[in-house]
Amino acid sequence: MRLRFDEQLQELNSQIIMMGSMIERAIECAGDLLSTRNPEAARILKEGDAEIDRKERDIETLCLRLILMQQPVARDLRIISAALKMITDMERIADQASDIGEILSMPLHGPALPFPPHLKQMAQETARMVHKAIDAYVARDKQLAREVMKDDDIVDDLFHQVKIDIIDMMREIACNGANYDSMQLLDMLMIAKYFERSADHAVNIAEWVEYAVSGIYKGDRLQ
Repeated sequence: MRLRFDEQLQELNSQIIMMGSMIERAIECAGDLLSTRNPEAARILKEGDAEIDRKERDIETLCLRLILMQQPVARDLRIISAALKMITDMERIADQASDIGEILSMPLHGPALPFPPHLKQMAQETARMVHKAIDAYVARDKQLAREVMKDDDIVDDLFHQVKIDIIDMMREIACNGANYDSMQLLDMLMIAKYFERSADHAVNIAEWVEYAVSGIYKGDRLQ
């Protein structure tokens, strides 16, 4: 019985790693679109979101089956419970990436405005956080998970800088009387917000990794 349970836990681990790889590709693709605005890449990104949704449902089903049939306790239960929480945040990251892809696939009305100077850096830092959060899960590395939590301050600071960039762009356009589509500025702010939310979800993943390893969640022992 225990051998079968261990095999199912290993399958759960493999499925989480697979879903993690999928969301890493999604958020990196969203960042790349800032440079390319490639409509085909945006289409693939949006279609990939449905595949990630299916993977979430498959993992959820496996977790519930393990809980109902095996009635795990202690560390085994922590791992399964953390997996259920993690996949929700992972799916949200995929949603944010898809939303960015949708924005960047929309036709422009008038000349294209340059993206805020700090937005691409924000995209890179967010993708790095997601990658580190998944690595922390794979390695069961509490220290790496805590690094992800600290890195959120970097993305938050960049988000603040992006908002300042956009305000400066608005002032420059107003002063020059240029005829630009102001919707582009709103889209830039939305894209930045999606990256900021993705970073928050990466922090959530890291917190559940720490819980799975130690039983500690946000500084409190839950077992």
